Amino acid sequence: MAARTLEGQVALVTGAAKRLGRSIALRLAAEGAAVVVNYASSKAEAEALVREIEAAEKTRGAGKRAIAVKADVSKRAEVERLFAATEREFGRLDILVNNAGIFFPVRFEELTDDQWDRILNTNLRSHFLCAQAAAPIMKRQGRGRIINISSLGGLLPWPSYTHYCVSKAGVIMLTRCLARALAPEILVNSVAPGTIHFPGEPAADPLHEVHTQQYVQRVPLHRTGTGEDVAGAVMYLATAEFVTGQVIVVDGGRSLV
Repeated sequence: MAARTLEGQVALVTGAAKRLGRSIALRLAAEGAAVVVNYASSKAEAEALVREIEAAEKTRGAGKRAIAVKADVSKRAEVERLFAATEREFGRLDILVNNAGIFFPVRFEELTDDQWDRILNTNLRSHFLCAQAAAPIMKRQGRGRIINISSLGGLLPWPSYTHYCVSKAGVIMLTRCLARALAPEILVNSVAPGTIHFPGEPAADPLHEVHTQQYVQRVPLHRTGTGEDVAGAVMYLATAEFVTGQVIVVDGGRSLV
C-alpha cells in the first residue's frame, strides 16, 4: 500500500466528537495519523468515531490508531491530563487542532457576564491552554503544527454575536503571536470557516435558515461549506513547510462581498 502523508504522526483534535472536529479527525486519520479524539460531554459520539477510525485501520493491518479522552479544555488541570494521556498512549504529538468552540446569539444589551466568560473560555482560553501544553512536547521533537479553528466571525462584525466574534478575533491574534513565539520548530496557523452545513442535522431555527439562505445567495460559490472543505484546509496546514501565522478563510468567497 502507498504511504500516507501523515503516517507515523499523532494528532490531537479538541471537540472532535461532532461536526467540524469529527470531519477533521477522520481526514487526519485517513492520511495516516493516530488521532486523540477529545470530547467534553459527547462520550457516545467520541467512542463511535474511535471505532470508525479503528475499523478503517484494521483493513491496513495497523495497530491502535485512535483514543477518546474526556477533558474540558477550558480548564488547565484537565488539559494537562489530556496531554499526559496523549504522551502516555502514543509517546509524541505532531499536530494539535484547536477546534473546541461554542456559538450562540445574544443581543449586546442583554449579554451577561456569564455568557461572555463562557464563550471566551471555551473559544479562546482553551486554545491558549492547549497550545501551551503542546509546545514543550513539539519542541522536544524539533517540529510540530498547531492549527486553530477560528471563524469568519473573527474577521467580520456580527452584532448579535459580539461575544463570539471577539473570541474568534482573539484566536486569530493568538495564532499570529504563537507563530512568532514558537518558531522555527512549530508552525501555527488558523482556518476560518464560513457557514458550514452538515447533512442530517436537525432543522435550524427560522432565523438561522434565513441567514443560510442569504449566505448562499451572496457567496460567490453559491453554497455553504462542508466539514470536508474545512478538513482539507487543515490537512494542507498540517503538511505545509513554509507557512506560519496565516489564516485560511474557507467561506466560498463570502468575505469578498
